[in-house]
Amino acid sequence: MNIYEKNLDKNIANYSTLSPLSFLERTRKVFPDNIAIEYDDYKLTYKDAANRCDALAGMLKKFGVKQNETVAVMLPNIPQMWESHFGIPMIGAVLNAINTRLDASTISFILNHGEAKVFIYDSSYSEIVEKAMAALNKKPITLEVVDKLAGFKRSEFAEKNNLFNYEEELKKFDNFDNVHTLPSDEWNSLALNYTSGTTGNPKGVVYHHRGAYLNALGNTLVWEMPMYPKYLWTLPMFHCNGWCFPWTITERAGTHVCLRQPIGEQIVNAILKHKITHLCGAPIIMQMIADHLINNKIKLNQNVKMMTAGAPPPEAVLSKMKLCGIEVIHVYGLTETYGPSVVCAWKNEWDLESPNEQASKKARQGVAYSVQEDIKVVNPKTLENVPKDGKTIGEVFTRGNITMKGYLKNEKATKEAFQDGWFHTGDLGVWYDDGYVQLKDRSKDIIISGGENISSIEVEDALYKHPDVVAVGVVAKPDEKWGETPCAFIEIREGANVSSDDLRKHCKSILAGFKVPGEFKFVEIPKTSTGKIQKFKLREML
Repeated sequence: MNIYEKNLDKNIANYSTLSPLSFLERTRKVFPDNIAIEYDDYKLTYKDAANRCDALAGMLKKFGVKQNETVAVMLPNIPQMWESHFGIPMIGAVLNAINTRLDASTISFILNHGEAKVFIYDSSYSEIVEKAMAALNKKPITLEVVDKLAGFKRSEFAEKNNLFNYEEELKKFDNFDNVHTLPSDEWNSLALNYTSGTTGNPKGVVYHHRGAYLNALGNTLVWEMPMYPKYLWTLPMFHCNGWCFPWTITERAGTHVCLRQPIGEQIVNAILKHKITHLCGAPIIMQMIADHLINNKIKLNQNVKMMTAGAPPPEAVLSKMKLCGIEVIHVYGLTETYGPSVVCAWKNEWDLESPNEQASKKARQGVAYSVQEDIKVVNPKTLENVPKDGKTIGEVFTRGNITMKGYLKNEKATKEAFQDGWFHTGDLGVWYDDGYVQLKDRSKDIIISGGENISSIEVEDALYKHPDVVAVGVVAKPDEKWGETPCAFIEIREGANVSSDDLRKHCKSILAGFKVPGEFKFVEIPKTSTGKIQKFKLREML
């Protein structure tokens, strides 16, 4: 036996599993009186906020929730959404935060596929939740959150079905003494997030405690975030668990400022009222902020930093943000990598370049987070690295600690994603001589609109359900506001009289609003000899 293998064993005194639950436990002890939550004029200290997380854990125990059972939540960025990120994993359960913009059939699929034992939703979503629940054979225990601070009330759906009221149930556990325990294994599942795919139903991405812990710290490192930040929730917490920021800000003993609906004026008002220091969001959020500040000639008297991802940010928007005095950091990632895992790490020498050159540099996705291991761009056929010339396009591969466990109940997709020891992102990009990566296209035809993934095939399937549609191809169209929007190329049957408005109404009856194409073009669609639609030609036509 080697000398370093003798009497140097791992034990409970020198080893603890990594879990973001540790962040709340430390902050509630060290900074109990710091403000954890601000929601308009409502405030909650870390002592009280942590007690609510304990109560949630107790409530779920009463409902019989056990380790590795799923608790689904469909909530906007309100305090109850934040506490779900701690109260649910406290008992070893798995948090499934559902996109609040999805259609009923997709919500129903997620609840069924994830085998949700408990479902917590906001009363404002009751109409679509009722439709989703109607399609389930086995219904989860359901609780409704009534956001009285925003003027909402209990829904008719909850009343007629005698659903539990979240706050009333939580009050029963006001004095619940939840003993802080870490998971037995940091590889235990923490969260389940569904991502849009190009075919069929969405895939369930499973996170572990270790990855969430590390990415939460990774956010602090790449942003050089000091203690006690005031963080504005413009990024949906359902999106990759808010890029792990529910845990990041808690570790920093900072304040989570909740914002139910991210609209330009409301965002700016919140920045000013709450003295915000940090926020995240897709390029569309940046544009909203910059436009409102510039159009209303508002000057910020505080230092504000913003992290952006979801789609390559337009250089013009980056320039406007700099003009407004907001410092932007550009990151890249996927649901499968806990949100951001790549950062455009800024170099001091770039400060000497012109504003346009700086914006061009900042538009690149960048290099791997320090808590992620590596990134490369390869020829997808040969798997050999492409030249670092900034021109040769290849597929982006990444690997490391902030990569998902795999896809829930989908062995085939998991094996394909991890083939050859790398995670295959499906995104196409180029590699520069300094090692920085820049995205150029998406091999799976995913459209990213306002930070949300849209499957082109899902939109095509909806259009094919129209009786007069013969052929359809959906591709991404660049959009100044949303980054990208779906554009549908349509062939209709001979003699039919179909307008764009007809197809728009048809899509709205099937799809979530943000997935409906912004433009319809009636053309003869180019196809191969075997009938396959040539999407590259559609993009050329745009």
